[in-house]
Amino acid sequence: MVQVIKEGILLEKTAHDFESHGVLNPGAIREGSVVHLFYRAVKEGNYSSIGHCTLDGPHQIVSRDTNPILFPEFAYEVHGVEDARVCKIDDTYYLTYTAYDGMNALGSLATSHDLKTFEKQGIIVPQLSYSDFEKLLEKAGIEKEHYLGYCNSTSFIPERNQANLMWDKDVFFFPQRIQGKLCFLHRIKPDIQMVLIDELSDLTPEFWTTYLSDLKNNTILTPKYEHEISYIGGGAPPIETESGWLLIYHGVKCTPEGNIYSACASLLDLHDPKKEIARLNYPLFEPEYPWELKGEVDNVCFPCGTTLFGDTLYIYYGAADEQIAYASLSLSELISELKLNTIKDETV
Repeated sequence: MVQVIKEGILLEKTAHDFESHGVLNPGAIREGSVVHLFYRAVKEGNYSSIGHCTLDGPHQIVSRDTNPILFPEFAYEVHGVEDARVCKIDDTYYLTYTAYDGMNALGSLATSHDLKTFEKQGIIVPQLSYSDFEKLLEKAGIEKEHYLGYCNSTSFIPERNQANLMWDKDVFFFPQRIQGKLCFLHRIKPDIQMVLIDELSDLTPEFWTTYLSDLKNNTILTPKYEHEISYIGGGAPPIETESGWLLIYHGVKCTPEGNIYSACASLLDLHDPKKEIARLNYPLFEPEYPWELKGEVDNVCFPCGTTLFGDTLYIYYGAADEQIAYASLSLSELISELKLNTIKDETV
């Protein structure tokens, strides 16, 4: 098994109003020796914004903003700007987040050229009611129970409320174009899907109708092992290695006592990332310490960001939806372990 060191708590809530009730789920990007963390900050009433701090190296805090860098401005995000992930493509930073209006949670995008000022590009995932999604699946001959069994708010779905949209979140981009195309992952429960486009303007309603009609072929990972058997979702932007794209994601196991969120790892083909090469058949790490077992939501390790210093991979994660912790491990050891769990060698 891969040796993972739980380094402990990195950030906690403060007396500042915007983060007085919790900090969690940080996106991360390294620029030289400086690491930027863009984390979800929660204030009273469960309203979220994105806070920002910088680190010298992987963990030494050198600055922390006293106001959010991104906050609700539009109707589609009035209740929350949540769970940032960030990467750089060419000269542009792509910061994705979940926009929450109190009912709907949808993947959205903001871009920047300096990590200081961001321009919101709006929602970039499909905006369909569950009722319309169901009709589309039926028309395409897709097993609707596979998706509609994962209602995010059960009181809405039986009524087929048109205002309740299909949740689509955990969105983030690959840090470079793949075969000349922008590539991002997203999550329609219970799986992880992939989008390839020439430009953001391609994301039209017509595009999504065609895409969702072929949803099975646009799905790259499905729940497989016991620790992720209920559903999975994206974690941090993929990391390019000689052996493939390393994907750190989260897996969920639903139990009578509540859901258990673990960090997981998979390896995708460098040239065709829709092809999964390998996957750990055990959680990379899971809740075990007090700060992960008890909090706003118990039993949560939710990775959103990584940085690499030499061969050491640092993973930043939300701990029990209340604090930010980080873990470290050897990248080469993880890749070697993944190669022992290649898809073609599986017998399960």
